[in-house]
Amino acid sequence: MKNFLGVSLACLCFCWNQEPVVAQEASSLSQRFEQLMFADKEAGILNVRGHSHNDYEQAIPFLTAYHAGMESIEVDLFLRDDTLYAAHDQKDITVGRTLEKLYLQPLAELYRANGAHPFADTTKNLQLLLDFKEDYQRLMPSLIALLLKYDFLFDDARSAHPVHIVISGNMPAPELFSQFPTWIKFDGRPNIPYTDAQRKHLGMISQDLRVYSQWNGKGEPAKMELQKIMQDAKQAADWGVSFRLWGTSDNVNTWIVLEKMGVTWLNTDHPAQLKVYLDELLASRFQLVKLYPVYSPTYASDGAKKEIRNVILLIGDGMGLGHLQSAIIANRGESNIKQMRHIGFSSTTSYSLGNTDSGAGGTAIATGMKTYNGQISVDTNGVALAAIPDRIRERGMRTGIISTGDASDATPAVFYAKHKNRNASEDITQSLVTNQSIDILIAGRPSPYRDVAKHQKLVTDLAKNDFTLLEDLVSFQQSKAEKLVTFLPDSLTRPAKEGRGPVLSQLVNLTIQKLDKRDKGFFIMAESAQIDYGGHARDLTYVAAETVDFDQAVGEALRFADADGHTLVLVTADHETGALNLLDVDQATGKIQGHFASNDHSSMLVPVLAYGPGAQAFIGFYENTEIFHRLIQLLEKK
Repeated sequence: MKNFLGVSLACLCFCWNQEPVVAQEASSLSQRFEQLMFADKEAGILNVRGHSHNDYEQAIPFLTAYHAGMESIEVDLFLRDDTLYAAHDQKDITVGRTLEKLYLQPLAELYRANGAHPFADTTKNLQLLLDFKEDYQRLMPSLIALLLKYDFLFDDARSAHPVHIVISGNMPAPELFSQFPTWIKFDGRPNIPYTDAQRKHLGMISQDLRVYSQWNGKGEPAKMELQKIMQDAKQAADWGVSFRLWGTSDNVNTWIVLEKMGVTWLNTDHPAQLKVYLDELLASRFQLVKLYPVYSPTYASDGAKKEIRNVILLIGDGMGLGHLQSAIIANRGESNIKQMRHIGFSSTTSYSLGNTDSGAGGTAIATGMKTYNGQISVDTNGVALAAIPDRIRERGMRTGIISTGDASDATPAVFYAKHKNRNASEDITQSLVTNQSIDILIAGRPSPYRDVAKHQKLVTDLAKNDFTLLEDLVSFQQSKAEKLVTFLPDSLTRPAKEGRGPVLSQLVNLTIQKLDKRDKGFFIMAESAQIDYGGHARDLTYVAAETVDFDQAVGEALRFADADGHTLVLVTADHETGALNLLDVDQATGKIQGHFASNDHSSMLVPVLAYGPGAQAFIGFYENTEIFHRLIQLLEKK
């Protein structure tokens, strides 16, 4: 039995004389991930917006909040010698720190530069919340006179996109609101019974949190307190105005709970931090629209001491526990992976400084050896390593490689190619011309082969190695050829969030049909490539939709394993991407809010789950190389 595990590397043909990579190929791969990692998030309508509390206390008043995208900016005002000063207390009044100099002059310049919009982003609005620290009868005449100098900013009769003025603090009584220009609004209170006419002059409704609760921003207020806040927020919404609480904590959990309670304005003394939260808010949330059924395993062969004829290894590229949990919560607490009872965790370190990449992470799983980042199935000296398909070939087992990404990407490539440069797409693909270990490769078209001449030459070269190159799933399904390379159309490799559908499960089923009952069993590696892409993009919708697709493929593998009785299913990841943690989940509705601490790979442990004969061998904590060694040890027992 040991002979088939000791395949001589001399019989494997590896082309080391070719150039490792063309500059254009490396550049295109790099550009793809640069775009994912640093592209702006998609714009959209938010339920909450940023309010810069006591903005005049910022090191750079107005501009700090403005460039952080805060749509409400608060200024406390005092009047001295007909000049309005921005200050918290009388003792803080300082020469030069006036409303006009700090706020109105720079705002006017920006407004003109933006083509008569408060922001360059025309979906945003701006309000100045002017908090009178002295009697309105003293301040209001001076304020109106000053604002009229900038009426092109504030007067809705002159501008289609005015900056809104809202007066707070020492305000006139509601019955006097109508005495002032219609473009001056007032900051109401929820306990005042305004008339319909008075409500037309309200710019917002505000209240001190302490009126309701002593909540410190952790967890949420007590039930009765929370309900009262929600009641007042709804009343404001019914009146057609926004709702604000002041005196709140300044952290992510507080912002999440405030939104749930219906509060519009998120108070902050740290606009830059709130900007990051708001900019990524839409991309940090996910809710699955259409639920999917979950397979209930029989467990008849799970952990049994039976012969293993087939192995299905499913790799969620970049999938950590956060990604996995997002799919479970999205499907209302149910998933196929959740049915697997034998659970382990693997460390994904490589020999490089920093966190592993898919080349080194995949190599560890495929060959049982760690290597440097950027390499595929070669050791630290660049010497080719035998991967699982190489090791099982003499036993008569067939191999299928599947990916929802590029066929030459690192994870699928480690199972059929050997190269010191994972970005050498053309060289990696050309290794198929001499490969004798795999039977099926089905994945996205490598970018070099979008060139017609190169593609046609590849068809010819592959035919010399008995491979038939196909272009679609129908041809793949109908083909009688035993060795197949299929480049999927772009419609089947676009992101799942853009409507790709459950492609991976379909690919797994079709490949099983091709390999089942041939010779002495099969090994299939099926990769969900774009979980990783979503992590790089810090996009929870991207991540969760891909993980849902992956989980459905796991369900098909479990279904086959039960029907066959001699199939081991392994589920793992080559590394985690994004350092994803879940801030808020609601299993009843499937709503999730997450946070990515990184836009790159992390050092977090990844799960390893097993089902079928020998599954218990994968319980525990271990290095990723152990997945290979434990699998080979099980196969040696045949």
